[in-house]
Amino acid sequence: MKLPSILSALALATSSVFADGGYLFVFFTGEQTPMSEQVYFALSKDGRQWRTVNGGRPVLVSEIGEKGLRDPFILRSRDGKSFHMIATDLSIHLNGDWIRAQTNASRSIVVWNSPDLVEWSEPRLVEVAAPDAGCAWAPEAIHDEENDDYLVFWASKNRRDDFAKQRIWAARTKDFVTFGEPFIYIEKDNHVIDTTIIRDSGRYYRFSKDEQYKAITMEVSDRLMGPWEDVSGFTLSRLQGYEGPQAYMLEPATDDKPALWALVIDHYARGRGYQPYITTDLASGVFTEASGFHFPQRFRHGSVLRVTAEEYQRLETKFGDAGQPQDD
Repeated sequence: MKLPSILSALALATSSVFADGGYLFVFFTGEQTPMSEQVYFALSKDGRQWRTVNGGRPVLVSEIGEKGLRDPFILRSRDGKSFHMIATDLSIHLNGDWIRAQTNASRSIVVWNSPDLVEWSEPRLVEVAAPDAGCAWAPEAIHDEENDDYLVFWASKNRRDDFAKQRIWAARTKDFVTFGEPFIYIEKDNHVIDTTIIRDSGRYYRFSKDEQYKAITMEVSDRLMGPWEDVSGFTLSRLQGYEGPQAYMLEPATDDKPALWALVIDHYARGRGYQPYITTDLASGVFTEASGFHFPQRFRHGSVLRVTAEEYQRLETKFGDAGQPQDD
């Protein structure tokens, strides 16, 4: 069997596992109260119509570090037997100073593990950033097929250049317990934060926020470590005031149609929360504004995980149906 055929077979097998499942969205809601900077869960059967669970209250709360959780990211382990969640250790509500938050804040990320999405370990702080870093913002992770480990990446400013700009740093881990030395992963002329990466058909697609222009960028590479190229046809590059990009598959490919992908980006500058865009051709970078999406409250920078029917039912049973969200 040729490689493209193998990849197609694997994609079909994976799609069948999730065919009757749904989606889990983990997010925070803002800086209004100590509880708004914690981790909330929402569920959807189709990735479009979302509803909060746990009565609209946070599912995970941190009493360690800065006692705030922002930008949660969730991923399934490579073997499919467990889950990892990571988040920014930061509370703007309690500490309130955005300059301090970039130059003298936590160098750690908050880490949890779970065997089933409903029972979570106690949060633990893991220092990942360089000793001269002023922060470790918006951590995410992806499995590196080439090295068979996870690349964890985040944004930091550093004292070595007098905190001149945000860069994306990274470190490697196999277990989310022990991490390697941090290194610069993305170096741009401008500030860059909020990077997210997805893999499709053997290629990696990387979305980031250009912090100087407050716009989203899109890059592509055959290897996680690059070289990366800008996707010249990316249609959302001129939108301003957006952050927290997240991409996920809405509908898998079939014999007669390509996969449908969603890209949701937080229109924070207007306080509108996540705005959805869709494409059937990731490589082209052509996204169109989507209809039929509903978010019951303002989801702030989070992430989406596709779940099986069993996992979806387990989440519903544990956390209950939608409730009234807390006031924003």
